[in-house]
Amino acid sequence: MADRLMRRVAGIDVGGTFTDLVMQDADGSIRIAKVPTTAANQAGGVLAGIAAAGTTPAALDLIVHGTTATTNAVLERKLAKVGLVTTAGFRDVLELGRRTRPRAYGMTGSFEPLVPREWRREVAERMDARGAVVTPLDEAAVEREVRALLAEGCEALVIHFLHAYANPAHEVRAGEIARAIWPNGYVTLGHALLSEFREYERGTTASVNAAVQPVLDRYIRHLQDRLAEAGHARDLLVMNGNGGTVPARAVAAEAAKTVMSGPASGVMAAAATLAQSGVVNAITCDMGGTSTDVALIAGGVPEVSAELSIAYGLPIHLPMVDVRTVGAGGGSIAWIDRGGMLRVGPESAGSSPGPICYGRGGMRPTVTDANLLLGRLDPDALLATGRRVGVDEVRDAFAQLGAPLGMAAEQAASAVIHLANVLMAGAIRMVSLSRGHDPRDFSLFAFGGAGPLHAVALAREIGIPQVLVPYRPGLTNALGCLVADLRQDVVNTLNRGLDDIAESELAAVLAAQTDRATAAVRAGGAEVERIETRHVAEMQFRGQTHLIRVPLASATPSRAEVQAAFEAAYFARFEVRLPEIRAVLVNLATSVVGRRPAFDLRALSGGGGEPRLGMRRLHADGTWHDAAVWQREALAEGARVEGPAILQQVDATIILEPGSAAVVDALGNLRITA
Repeated sequence: MADRLMRRVAGIDVGGTFTDLVMQDADGSIRIAKVPTTAANQAGGVLAGIAAAGTTPAALDLIVHGTTATTNAVLERKLAKVGLVTTAGFRDVLELGRRTRPRAYGMTGSFEPLVPREWRREVAERMDARGAVVTPLDEAAVEREVRALLAEGCEALVIHFLHAYANPAHEVRAGEIARAIWPNGYVTLGHALLSEFREYERGTTASVNAAVQPVLDRYIRHLQDRLAEAGHARDLLVMNGNGGTVPARAVAAEAAKTVMSGPASGVMAAAATLAQSGVVNAITCDMGGTSTDVALIAGGVPEVSAELSIAYGLPIHLPMVDVRTVGAGGGSIAWIDRGGMLRVGPESAGSSPGPICYGRGGMRPTVTDANLLLGRLDPDALLATGRRVGVDEVRDAFAQLGAPLGMAAEQAASAVIHLANVLMAGAIRMVSLSRGHDPRDFSLFAFGGAGPLHAVALAREIGIPQVLVPYRPGLTNALGCLVADLRQDVVNTLNRGLDDIAESELAAVLAAQTDRATAAVRAGGAEVERIETRHVAEMQFRGQTHLIRVPLASATPSRAEVQAAFEAAYFARFEVRLPEIRAVLVNLATSVVGRRPAFDLRALSGGGGEPRLGMRRLHADGTWHDAAVWQREALAEGARVEGPAILQQVDATIILEPGSAAVVDALGNLRITA
């Protein structure tokens, strides 16, 4: 627990284009900042954001940081050199995978394993699936192979034995031998990170962890050093992909958990906003400069999955907020493929050089440029621009893009926006319709610098009746850092028929998991008002491969209660009952959340001034309209605006399509009837 009340707290999120900051001052007032991300070293953007907010690191009691350092490292393969020691006969598990292909259709595509074969070494050892020793560990072989990997220049090491989840004794002993030799702390034991029975997913998760450990550790150490030099004396909290935070001093040990740090912070901010707004079901749509992240919040609780795959062949089986990402962001580049088809993304102009309209050297048309050409963005209100770029220069780029398609510049720009919407709509359907959720039962929570530009059109595409835009949509991810709680997740595999598991064993496993996670939360160093615990069983019918997450009502459930909960969850997902097939309890998962003091979102709103700014030509629904331009911050509670209209604010622009209408609620949110 904290030793004193946190008075000045800053949430800082690093995105692909901008680094955002939301800070609560000692008097409860809010400061905000939005600065370009320093891609070469994100710490520069973090320090610049603090300065732009008119404060210093020394004045801050707590900094909560969401980072894309590990995500970018994996996607760009800028990783540490990793060696792996595994059970004899299982050297190639990471390449064999699950018999999938990089591309579902055709025999094209390639796959490069995270750990090349020459750095994967075998040693004699074997446990069976129940944890009994079949072959003793060859300790001399472990030492020999570890020294060989070290001699080949490996910086991080993974110890990954076949059935270590059932009995980790061999893996623990191999880790002791390795740590006595290895020159740094970058040694990952597969079972310690993920005690799950699937050796491919467990091995890949451990390998990702080892590969990003040095990257994250160096970045966090550098950031902490720079903050300390500027007078910040307290520990830093880092967002994890599960929507919680961990102290910076401990984050590198389980670095893979930060892979979805940035997207998770936005979902947590959405959950906090929805809770205070009285909305329980929403689909979040975070459109930034590089990509769009989509997630589902049902009953006020974000969906969590332990089956994330960040790229082909890289499943990470750790509990994380279930976010689907598509390469359609404001900076996504529009291009014509070899078949003459218009494409958008996944390549992005990022923050440097950025879209053409940023005037920082970008030459290829992007989604942001399309929005500007069609009157949806004000060229005089763009952030982080270099030289002044005229609309005619953007028009020329789209004229060149559209020429092979027989389109004029505005037609090409409109097609780019429509195609980006199609990509985002597909992601929304993946988190809703594909899981048995009817989008008509949800609101669309739109945020990110570009999300509100597309939100109404997206809602109409999918049939979502209401769009909710928070007061600071472009700073929502930073707000998520500000409101995030501490959280720890622990998972253990049983993988036995439910009828074969004693109720006392269920209670014992859940109790042990609770104790371990609670101790980690209490050591977090931030102010915690209360601790909440949730338990989940991951189950399947015998013979099936997919898992269903089943919330457990207590830490001492009866088998009948677990069986009933599983059957209800299975029917809700598939509308099928299978009473003749036995249920298997694969994993038990425990989440312990340390709730930090609630943040009153009304502190974000305010402003004043003249709400009506004038008129601008707006292209929507395939034609041009005369649209009213409004200053969003100047709209008071209860104000109503009808489309077509453009609502501008410092961190985002909201487009009201013709026929839509927006009302300002008590928290300053825009509630838009699509």
